[in-house]
Amino acid sequence: MNANTKSRGHLGAAASFTSVCVAALAACGGSASDQGTAPVAAAAHRVDLPAAAGHDVFVQSASPGDAPALPNLLPALNDSGFATTFSLAGAIDRSGPFFQSLGSNGRSCATCHAPSDGWTITPGSVQARFALSAGTDPIFRTNDGSNTPNSDVSTLRARRAAYSMLLTKAVIRVGIGIPDGAEFELAQADDPYGYGSSRELSLFRRPLPTTNLKFLSAVMWDGRETFKDATSPSCVAGTTNCYASIHLDLANQSNDATVGHAQAAQALTAEQREAIVAFESALFTAQAFDWRAGVLSTDGARGGPVALSQTDFYFGINDTLVGDYRTQAPFTPSVMTLFDGWARAGAARAAIARGEALFNGKPIRIRHVKGLNDDLGVDEIAGTCTTCHNTPNAGDHSIPMPLDIGIADVARRTPDLPLYTLRHKVTGETLQTTDPGRALITGKWKDIGRFKGPILRALAARAPYFHNGMAGDLAAVVDFYDSRFGIGFTANEKLDLIAFLRAL
Repeated sequence: MNANTKSRGHLGAAASFTSVCVAALAACGGSASDQGTAPVAAAAHRVDLPAAAGHDVFVQSASPGDAPALPNLLPALNDSGFATTFSLAGAIDRSGPFFQSLGSNGRSCATCHAPSDGWTITPGSVQARFALSAGTDPIFRTNDGSNTPNSDVSTLRARRAAYSMLLTKAVIRVGIGIPDGAEFELAQADDPYGYGSSRELSLFRRPLPTTNLKFLSAVMWDGRETFKDATSPSCVAGTTNCYASIHLDLANQSNDATVGHAQAAQALTAEQREAIVAFESALFTAQAFDWRAGVLSTDGARGGPVALSQTDFYFGINDTLVGDYRTQAPFTPSVMTLFDGWARAGAARAAIARGEALFNGKPIRIRHVKGLNDDLGVDEIAGTCTTCHNTPNAGDHSIPMPLDIGIADVARRTPDLPLYTLRHKVTGETLQTTDPGRALITGKWKDIGRFKGPILRALAARAPYFHNGMAGDLAAVVDFYDSRFGIGFTANEKLDLIAFLRAL
């Protein structure tokens, strides 16, 4: 079948099947000129999909270098089925600066934000790139890809050890020091790689997806690319949340990433920044097909990226604490409504609908969450999953609201993560964490361990989860919340909730 051939096939739950060739996109997503080395060759996979009239199936060449653009809705396979990306531009144009090497080390934005991995990276794709390049693909650079910047990478064995965190959890090392004037100091660093210090703590974090950015309220896990602006339209009567536009934040982030991750000698031009932001802002990615439930946008369901692109969003929509900023309507926990119509469908689809209902309505006693309980001065909040995931059908928070739910606590430290003991300069109180999070930006003791909640769409495409890749799959995510908050999910409820999260 020729590249860019478009065939019309039936992708629903009918018994007949249409065979289509789905390109396994190159993990890096760029051409040879983008990356400074030969690109990882993508293999064409034959996939049998259930037939359903009226749905377009796109077929792409096995070699990503054959065409400058990827068509809209090209399937990207994952364990749950496949996700697709829809661009408002009509196709995913790979000729622009997002896919160009604009620094000195061969990287592009697509190096760590691959179309085939939900616009981030996954351990499987990173390991494939290591095997095919002997650890020399542009993602393997010591400035942030290795466990320390001075790691030995002179041999294949040394590179495998040096990039172990990237290979196993698809995390990038972020080096941030304790800011001047911080309320705390570093009392002790227990870094298994022998590098972390008060000058530069080593923090291992997942690259966030560069898609579905329409729904962003904060940029970066710790919000360090989110800027305040008292003149911004986000300043609404009765609130104190005055932030610059996400467009401005993303433009600044594109430059910082190029100078930092790609080690560019000079800043991006205004035109390059605008082109990157325009490209990213047009992208919408979601799970489109589930192996058990079939097409996620049929029979009354509104899954997939096209419906997502049409979903309303504005700063402060359905805010948990003060209600909707525009309409003044009170917060509603019925945040996810994609699969309401499947409540009486077949077994697999009904499970997704039940999972959605659990996400919206299962009671959770929210306790000891910094950013909620302490800020409100209440010991316990009667909530649901949507108390923190309040943006309709996207699942992040509609205002910047970094929270500490315990991901970086000492009790959840694994041997591959550094552990930092921080001491309050006035009280002498100490606290141990694997990542201080927002506190390294603000210098505030109360912000230790606080991170933003990410957009939840296309989850199945981008395991592992949480900022440090702590949860290897969605079952581990559900188990974490169940244990952390004592929710009391039954075994069947866990399965239903996982089915719903897979379908996002």
